[in-house]
Amino acid sequence: MAHIMNMKQMEQKLQKADRKQSHLYLFCNFMALMIISAYSALMFSPTVQNVFPEGGDSAKQMYMIFVMTLIGCVVFTIYALGLFFRHKSGQLGILMALGASRKRLAPGLFREVFVLSSVSALAGIVAGFPFVWVIWQGFRLVLIDSSDMVLSFDLKCLIVSFLFFLLVVGFACLTAWRYLRKTNIMEVIREEHINEPVKELGKWCGSVGMVLIFVGAALGYGTPSLCHDWLHMYPPSWLGIFYAPALVGLYMVMLHTVVHGWRNNRKNPYRNIISRSMMKFQGKQTVNNLIVITLLIAGACFGIFYLPASAVSALVRYANQAYDYFYHYRADQNVPDREAVEALGNKYQLTLKDWGECEYITLGMGERTIVEEEGSSHYDIEYVPMAGEEKVLSEDAYRMLTGQEADVEPGTYMNIIDMDETSLYVNNSAREFTNMVTRKQLDTEFAGYLYHDLLCDQIGCSVLSNEDYALISEGLTDDWKGRFVQFNIDGKDDYQFANAFYNLFVYSFDKSCELPNYYDRVQKIRDNEAGEVYWGDTEDMSAVSYEHKDSFQFRVFWAYQPQFRVLSQNDYLRSMAVLFMMFLFICIVCMLTALVVCYTRCQTIALNNRYIFDDLKKLGASPQFLHKEIRSQCKNVFQVPAIIGMTAIYMFFVMILYGNDNRLLLTEILAMFVCLGILGVLATIVYVVYRVSVRTIKRQLEI
Repeated sequence: MAHIMNMKQMEQKLQKADRKQSHLYLFCNFMALMIISAYSALMFSPTVQNVFPEGGDSAKQMYMIFVMTLIGCVVFTIYALGLFFRHKSGQLGILMALGASRKRLAPGLFREVFVLSSVSALAGIVAGFPFVWVIWQGFRLVLIDSSDMVLSFDLKCLIVSFLFFLLVVGFACLTAWRYLRKTNIMEVIREEHINEPVKELGKWCGSVGMVLIFVGAALGYGTPSLCHDWLHMYPPSWLGIFYAPALVGLYMVMLHTVVHGWRNNRKNPYRNIISRSMMKFQGKQTVNNLIVITLLIAGACFGIFYLPASAVSALVRYANQAYDYFYHYRADQNVPDREAVEALGNKYQLTLKDWGECEYITLGMGERTIVEEEGSSHYDIEYVPMAGEEKVLSEDAYRMLTGQEADVEPGTYMNIIDMDETSLYVNNSAREFTNMVTRKQLDTEFAGYLYHDLLCDQIGCSVLSNEDYALISEGLTDDWKGRFVQFNIDGKDDYQFANAFYNLFVYSFDKSCELPNYYDRVQKIRDNEAGEVYWGDTEDMSAVSYEHKDSFQFRVFWAYQPQFRVLSQNDYLRSMAVLFMMFLFICIVCMLTALVVCYTRCQTIALNNRYIFDDLKKLGASPQFLHKEIRSQCKNVFQVPAIIGMTAIYMFFVMILYGNDNRLLLTEILAMFVCLGILGVLATIVYVVYRVSVRTIKRQLEI
């Protein structure tokens, strides 16, 4: 006896038959929200925020990759939603054909869409936190662990996740409303099989797109510098719009991939015609997915590039350090003298050699510097007397410390910079030095540069003639004087000695020296005398504490941080752990997401066109032919985004290295080669997942 179903039962049966597409939509939403939730949770974590220098390049890089990931996830969820409704339309069309009105279908459709979107999105947001925690604890267990690596969360990260949640649910309901408004029932029923072509441009669009990618990258990177140099203003955040040509170019490249492909088929126009036609059939979806994959792969590579860019430079610098131990201190501090250091070395069976030390003084120094316009982003470059602190050596002291001659004429000064000429603090515009105790001034002018790496830090260093040095130093108190000390170890150094000496050195300073290296006492005096509060005495200044002497914050920013070669080499990874782990996490998350999108897209294209493969088998197509078509289909999804993403971001990375000082240093060239090796590893991972995808599709299609 036939069973007669009512409309509600029919609706439930059709929903059950469409369960696979619901599962795919749930999975895509879950993945997108989990990625955004995990990224924002770590990005806003106090563990990360306390380490990343505010406004620094590393923070900008983290935010830039987050924007790329966010764009990718938005496009990914829109794709998943479109795919879901393309299949859902068949169900709606059947119910309409059976007499169901749109008013009758609306509550059930909106309820289903709202529940699916909300549940998957909320589950993804919640899953993001344990996902971050598990990966981070894995880092601590396997790679690096330190006091800085204790992970904590700031719930304000949920703001980003909540906004993304609203976007997902709102867009899903809007799409449901749009589908219900369609009037042609047959069009609704056949929606799943309706062609989604993209506008076919000529073959020129691929090459033009590549040009636009590099033009957009150059404009986006170079425009802020032009604001500084030409307009004398701090670049507003909206200047990021100058990266837009790169996105347009990326779209054109992917459009060329889908429409024309990258192989010349002039001699054999029917080569891979089936796989190319399947890609064109779902052209819009395919182009969107390829863009998402490219952005995610580019973000993964850009994140991992931070590691060699930082590590190679630092490790080469430590290896080339002129002395095993170099440090400085204020003359009013009770720092261990030579006898105390030698006694400590004897405990570790070490002998000190090449001991050298000299006096320096700290003076106020004039400079052409930035003067901000109140309430405006513009600024002027003006000469400011007593602009900031400067360590000053005499000719004799410089010669004794470095072994280099410094012929400085009276009435002039020479500024010390590093051998690579990359010092951030260079002053070649001073007109006077000021004794900050007696306020006596010494007129001077710039006479050239001297080169010495160890004397370059956050506060500049200059050399005066012996006569000028003696004249300007009269009346200075010990808190404006100091000493440089350097020595080597006779034979192999010992980390235990270096660590013990470091602890002894740090605890020999009093609280007046518990300052970051960008705290400028001369600026403080100038501001206070003008009736203003020095910014370093506000909460904007990052604090350092002797209690956390092994933390990243202290070791990077303490004003008197010593340079002990063996300590720096061994503790580098521990000191940089949070920064490195953040960017390694970014790479893992972006790459994992990209591979999931690749795999999902290949599955969708193949399984949605299963009937084509079934027809080909009935027509006698060999397994080898079908295998070749599947490989061709998957290769475009995996290969093109990987090549474009990796190549474009590598060129952008090289452009950044070159743009820093309009040249490439040896350490930067070494970092570029390391990054090429990393690209090789990531390309291998992409290839392995590609092979797995092909094998899985063959099994599902029974080829």
